[in-house]
Amino acid sequence: MNIMDFNVKKLAADAGTFLSRAVQFTEEKLGQAEKTELDAHLENLLSKAECTKIWTEKIMKQTEVLLQPNPNARIEEFVYEKLDRKAPSRINNPELLGQYMIDAGTEFGPGTAYGNALIKCGETQKRIGTADRELIQTSALNFLTPLRNFIEGDYKTIAKERKLLQNKRLDLDAAKTRLKKAKAAETRASSEQELRITQSEFDRQAEITRLLLEGISSTHAHHLRCLNDFVEAQMTYYAQCYQYMLDLQKQLGSFPSNYHCNNNQTSVAPVPSASSNVIGSSALTSTSGLVITSPSNLTDLKECSGSRKARVLYDYDAANSTELSLLADEVITVFSVVGMDSDWLMGERGNQKGRVPITYLELLN
Repeated sequence: MNIMDFNVKKLAADAGTFLSRAVQFTEEKLGQAEKTELDAHLENLLSKAECTKIWTEKIMKQTEVLLQPNPNARIEEFVYEKLDRKAPSRINNPELLGQYMIDAGTEFGPGTAYGNALIKCGETQKRIGTADRELIQTSALNFLTPLRNFIEGDYKTIAKERKLLQNKRLDLDAAKTRLKKAKAAETRASSEQELRITQSEFDRQAEITRLLLEGISSTHAHHLRCLNDFVEAQMTYYAQCYQYMLDLQKQLGSFPSNYHCNNNQTSVAPVPSASSNVIGSSALTSTSGLVITSPSNLTDLKECSGSRKARVLYDYDAANSTELSLLADEVITVFSVVGMDSDWLMGERGNQKGRVPITYLELLN
């Protein structure tokens, strides 16, 4: 037998197998043939794998959107990744905003209050942009890549073996159908032999598929570690941004913090970004662990005409001559003045006197 004859016979056998499977599948759909059901454990494993694949894809895609909101940039990064080339480095939004602020501040004059503030803000925005890059790189390496490897690697292998299991099941059921229809003894013996072979192949493929599917639990454990890495990367990023803004707030403390607009709006006292113990206040705790407070119980001091001692919680630089500069942990005397804005008290230290923001104080008994 030459190679050509062998190939012809193989093609004929493959075509016959494909036709047999197609007939069996069609008759099952029409309710004209019995179908071998998989055991409940294997069915549960298949369902778990499919569920894992669906949600992994959704989480992966939405994480990509979170890290890179620009769809065009995501497409560009995808193309470069498929070409196995490094995407060109591009300036991100915080960095671009920071550069605009620095350029504007330079144009207005670094010696002016507004120009100097713009430059400081711009430098902080660029630092946030750098932190943003680090978050994207760390998250892509420790979180997105493992998820993508599962979808493009492990799950593709599972899907391939699952398809083979489906084909072996169709072969088995087709053999059962032929055995039922066999009448002659010779035909029946041949059908019984075919059934034993197809049953053995089906059982072997079911075991292979089961072993692969049981690895999904290990996949979940691995993805849990990756999720922890992602959370840690976000925590680091937000902590950096908070620290950058806290430093910026302190740098801007020497600039006027309240301005009178053209419509003569009342000035508003500056509010510290975090506090653990503010005058008789009710605390609202955020998920980041910061406690934001509001001075809701200052009514006692507002309604009485006497003075009280108060401890200063944060440094505060007076914006103008009507205000009093404060140092953290010092104790001053405070009292209310009729007609003063509700966010301010009058503070007194020795022979120095001036308005102080209530959110920077803790009343003492």
